[in-house]
Amino acid sequence: MTERLADIDATVALILRRVSGPLRVGLPLGLGKPHRLVNALYAHAAADASRPLHLYTALSLDPPRPAAGLEGRFSEPFVERHFGSDFPRLAYVDALLRDALPAHVRVEEFYMQSGALLRSRQAQRSYTSLNYTMAADAIARREPNLIVQKVAREPGGARLSLSCNNDITQDTLDAIRAHGRPRPLMVAEVDPELPWLGGSAAMDEDFFDIVLTPPGPYPRLFGLPRQPVADADHAIGLYASALVRDGGTLQIGIGTLADALGHALALRHTDNARYRQVLRALDPAIERHPAVLASGGLEPFSIGLYGCSEMLNEGFRRLVEAGVIRRRVHDDEALMRRIADGSASAADHARLAGEGEYLHGAFYLGSPDFYRWLRELDEDQRRGIGMRRISEINQLYGGRESLQRLQRRDARFFNSCMIATALGAATSDGLEDGRVVSGVGGQHDFVAMAHALDDARSALMLRATREHAGAEESNVRWNYGHTTIPRHLRDLFVTEYGIADLRGTTDEDCVIAMAAVTARPYQAGLLEQARASRKLREDFAPPAAWQRNTPQQLQRALAPFRNDGTLPDYPLGSDFGADEQRLLRALAWLQRRTARTGDKLHSVLAALVAPARLDDTQRDCMRRMGLEHPRGLGERVQARLLAYALRQRR
Repeated sequence: MTERLADIDATVALILRRVSGPLRVGLPLGLGKPHRLVNALYAHAAADASRPLHLYTALSLDPPRPAAGLEGRFSEPFVERHFGSDFPRLAYVDALLRDALPAHVRVEEFYMQSGALLRSRQAQRSYTSLNYTMAADAIARREPNLIVQKVAREPGGARLSLSCNNDITQDTLDAIRAHGRPRPLMVAEVDPELPWLGGSAAMDEDFFDIVLTPPGPYPRLFGLPRQPVADADHAIGLYASALVRDGGTLQIGIGTLADALGHALALRHTDNARYRQVLRALDPAIERHPAVLASGGLEPFSIGLYGCSEMLNEGFRRLVEAGVIRRRVHDDEALMRRIADGSASAADHARLAGEGEYLHGAFYLGSPDFYRWLRELDEDQRRGIGMRRISEINQLYGGRESLQRLQRRDARFFNSCMIATALGAATSDGLEDGRVVSGVGGQHDFVAMAHALDDARSALMLRATREHAGAEESNVRWNYGHTTIPRHLRDLFVTEYGIADLRGTTDEDCVIAMAAVTARPYQAGLLEQARASRKLREDFAPPAAWQRNTPQQLQRALAPFRNDGTLPDYPLGSDFGADEQRLLRALAWLQRRTARTGDKLHSVLAALVAPARLDDTQRDCMRRMGLEHPRGLGERVQARLLAYALRQRR
């Protein structure tokens, strides 16, 4: 029988009575972790070496940790306002950051918060490299005896919903049964802040052995702060949006490139004339690009798209609101076949409109505005969103393949990568020294699926350059010492300088296509390496159009549309106030100009000799940073630097 409790400590005590010996705990990734209950379990285990604790999870979300100096002055008030002063940081993450996990406690993750644990020896040693679809079986093989998950309660009802994390819990239980292992103790913590979503995410209370409903006040849900979208990001999103076929299927990842893509797709549908103007400013020949022509051109979406993505996020909200995501699918294969071959009756279409779903996801994560949107959906909109297992989202194979092929017609899978090679390999999750930045997640799943589905394409998006230690580097390399996506799965790559279509190409054609979307200063070196490796003919001469691949040219092309609001800094909304947005621009500019010792000295001297006059807006920014009346030498230097940066980024 399900036991219902309202006290966290009592729940921990009950778990320890019900589970003997070491605790082997499965935790959902991301939002689905009940932080307070997990912290209570960790505190007990850390104090009692006789009860070892082994956690299996991913994406342990940790709010930003303010640093010293100007960064801290900006971040500390924002973090408290955005996350709340009572947000419970995960205690085991605190320990991992200090390499201070007790010897009898271990944390295995198959996906890390991006860049957060690069310096943790314990986290790097215990990382498990897996495709998302492999995670459930990998956890089952560890024989977990406890699964703990945050859930939502049905408004006015008695059922519970896995809500934000329908991804691998049920798949893990199936894998445990398949391995002949006993069912783990299932513990749910009800969070009234968590939006209710039904469908396959909903279940009766007796699915769980223990249901904890702690009293309020309840900490806020972890909200991802939305970041500003730069010129390069907007250009990438615009090029990528030209590859989407009306009536097709859409998967997008997370981050500013995904935000830019969501904005571009909405612009394509709601203001098509302006959309075409922006794209032509980037590339006058864009409408003749073979990959764009093969995807149906740049028209608005008369049929609409079906969203099928492991993660639902801010971009999907925008696309639903703009009327782009609206093509409904149904789990009735015969109905979907009639829709596909044009033999569907009026009754079939009415059934699809009333019962079908236009958006499927395995987990969701976003801003407070995104969670508010989910909570406030009307009943018809809510029924149109289906939370599914990761095995149903990230792969085709199994008992439903023929149905999924019908649903996922003309699929476009968009993901980000860090580095691409001239021969079409991609690095997305780690560094060449072996350290893990994030994880493979579902990227390989979707790239492989793009090759398995008819008329599907995978597009990997990346910025052409990066800044490292104050110096610019190309993100398109001849080779790199770590690979996430092998070159034999090469397909589409998109940078701010265009689209490289690599599917089925020779190595020489691949090199030429990748060089065409590389920043101008790095093209010659890339081509020379290709010639030296016998991958490029000696007489190849780069076309004159490649000379446009510079940030200056990009800025000139997009400036009118940035200035009139067509391409805003925060296209999907902002969690920062107006003064904070100005400060972010100024601080980013200052960071670039102080990354190297010589540049830092020059910037400090320039700031000290610059006029101290500020306008009202700049004084408001100084007040927000607590530097309106600086005290002591350190604060005075910080104030002069910040004032200098604000004037430069006016």
